[in-house]
Amino acid sequence: MKKRLLSTIAALAFAAAPAFAADYPSKDIQGIIQWGAGGSTDAVMRAVSPAAEKALGTDIVLTNKTGGVGAIAMKYVNAKKADGYTLLMGAENPQMYKVLDLADIDYNDMIPVSILARGTPIFVARNDAPYNNMQEFLDYAKANPGKVKVGSTGPGGLTSIVMAMVDSQVKLDITSVPYDGDGPALTALQGGAIDVMPSVLGASIEHVKAGRMKVIGLMDETAHPLLPGIDPITKTLPGLEKLLPWGPFFGVFVKAGTPDDVVAKLSAAFNESAQQQSFKDLMDARGFTLMGISGKEAQDFLSEYRSVSSWIVYDAGFGKKSPEEFGIKRPE
Repeated sequence: MKKRLLSTIAALAFAAAPAFAADYPSKDIQGIIQWGAGGSTDAVMRAVSPAAEKALGTDIVLTNKTGGVGAIAMKYVNAKKADGYTLLMGAENPQMYKVLDLADIDYNDMIPVSILARGTPIFVARNDAPYNNMQEFLDYAKANPGKVKVGSTGPGGLTSIVMAMVDSQVKLDITSVPYDGDGPALTALQGGAIDVMPSVLGASIEHVKAGRMKVIGLMDETAHPLLPGIDPITKTLPGLEKLLPWGPFFGVFVKAGTPDDVVAKLSAAFNESAQQQSFKDLMDARGFTLMGISGKEAQDFLSEYRSVSSWIVYDAGFGKKSPEEFGIKRPE
């Protein structure tokens, strides 16, 4: 009798799961953006969400929740129910959280709905800065220790990884100034509060086109069509070739345990949205590379990215824990 009762309960629970997913979504979805308004993550998520809303048949209410190098937003989402009604819309930073001791979870502990796109890092400077390329910047920074103010989005942020890569080749004495995202930092750059900002091309390109700042370096192995005349950083620091290409990525995630059918609906909606011509045009204009991957392909990408980035952070000396503690193998 007891076995029969347990079997009946299990059958009812199994039968109820598809019904729940079939009704999804039955209310608004919350989209929690990890970084501040005006930054690259914010721009990507606000561009991709309208078409995803149409595909899902409901509103996606976007909220910027900053702090802790994005960890506050991740912890917020993971404190919610695993029902697909709270999405984490973030960048690459969580893949270094464990090594930086910012959180005990990263994207590998969540479910990737869609890895939408990736970007290319660049160095931008004040228009009146006394250097116009990476070699001139490095020479100036060496000749003026502690005087160059470089914007930062905190340990594990894009700026810290890029500067760690540079530091692996040449030692610079610069002053790091923290901001909650590259949007506020780029605003500060225009106002003269900082001198240089390692940023993603997509967040800076419109400012560059408008003449509000200048590009002094391209963190890549090859030239970029949107930046004619700008040499890749490997021309100045050839030792970086082994670490490149590297750059930020932007993705949508849900809490582990979210029903498979719900994840499938979300993935289909966001991947479909990423194929809209308006989104493609925006990504092209801002120098982003479209990805639109989900499932195992996304999980494999996340694991490889975590491996490379975590070891860069650790080898640079600002990782608080070894990647080995978490079973993160050094990239081959």
